[in-house]
Amino acid sequence: MDIKPVAIAQRTLGGVDYFLLWAGVAISLAEIWAGGFLAPMGLWMGFWAVILGHVIGNTFMSLGGVIGSDYGIMAMVSVRPSFGIRGSYLPAVLNIIQLVGWASIMLIIAGQAGAMLGRSIEWVPASNHFWIMLIGFGTLLWALYTGRTIWKVMQTVAVIALTLVILMMSFVSFGTFGEDAALVKPGTMSFMTGLDLVIAMPISWLPLVADYSRFSKGVKPAFWNTWWGYFIVSSWMYLLGLVTTLATGNNDPAALILSTMGRIGFVVPALIMVILSTITSDFPDVYSATCSIMNISSRIGPKTIMWITGFISILVALVFPVTQYENFLLFIGAMFVPLFGVVLTDYFLVRGRRLDIKELYKTEGAYWYSGGFNVTAIAAWAAGFITFEAMAFMKFSVGSSIPSILVAGFIYYVVMTAGRKGVS
Repeated sequence: MDIKPVAIAQRTLGGVDYFLLWAGVAISLAEIWAGGFLAPMGLWMGFWAVILGHVIGNTFMSLGGVIGSDYGIMAMVSVRPSFGIRGSYLPAVLNIIQLVGWASIMLIIAGQAGAMLGRSIEWVPASNHFWIMLIGFGTLLWALYTGRTIWKVMQTVAVIALTLVILMMSFVSFGTFGEDAALVKPGTMSFMTGLDLVIAMPISWLPLVADYSRFSKGVKPAFWNTWWGYFIVSSWMYLLGLVTTLATGNNDPAALILSTMGRIGFVVPALIMVILSTITSDFPDVYSATCSIMNISSRIGPKTIMWITGFISILVALVFPVTQYENFLLFIGAMFVPLFGVVLTDYFLVRGRRLDIKELYKTEGAYWYSGGFNVTAIAAWAAGFITFEAMAFMKFSVGSSIPSILVAGFIYYVVMTAGRKGVS
């Protein structure tokens, strides 16, 4: 855990590691719940929104990881060439907020599910707070061992166990609710609004994907296994939530599926799902929040930061109820879609994947710009954010994510390339 680039000899993760990492991240009760938001679209329109949204979102997410694989740098350090060294602090702060928010939301969902299952058998506690604290500390320990040999073993075992449980859940869900879901007529949600809700999920991982791809042995294995690992499993989770909500009208499809499993004798697999899925999808939030804090200041040790971040996530989950989850997803899209429209445009189009690594850590260096800030990047980001919000408010048929990232990237590219021509 160092803000400096990972040495070549320390880049030990291969394609299988990345597939298992992102498959584990995608197995989440929160993703099943998010899939339920698409129910007003109907089954087939919702299905295509899930597939297309993940194709778009996964591609941007995996491209963000290329910067980490190329140079071994953290995600928020990869923001420095476009926004400036100090300019990267604002995205880092926003990332810390969204990551703590994500960690807390998933702990709340897990706490509710654990308590619900606990009420069905005597030897399992039926307290939300018990499950939040148990899973919260498990998440913290998982994050502390990220990348080590024991972590690889635990991640592999967890993903295999979760895959078996998800097969059970799918059998229960599609077998119980599948036919009824197909009969429901499409409602009022437009295709592009649903697409934005799907894109927001993989995009929410974009500000941290390089924190893990920096340990990769090669660029292509990390890119493609990140893409496929998350695409397959996240799409699967969304479709589980969509089908269950369509058939039942229940606004918490994950809880409904788990309770159905409990009634037919699958309480233990359901508990395994609650505990392991939350840990494998939550630990990146704690780990990467620590990386984002280190991008701002390295005065406090990373382990100390991680403990503090983990405790804050648990405390927030204990105190605050989970509300406005759908709006939270759209907020993430509004902030981070245009942000990485700028970052990816800078890296792939303006710089052609060429960075001066030493300058990334140097005051008054190449990436210092004006007082540490690149005003062009901040202005392009703001324009993209305004575009996202305006499109969402006026409910244009083209959605918000794609126009937002195009506007931010286009403005940044035009101004930066014009400035370079002027200098030359």
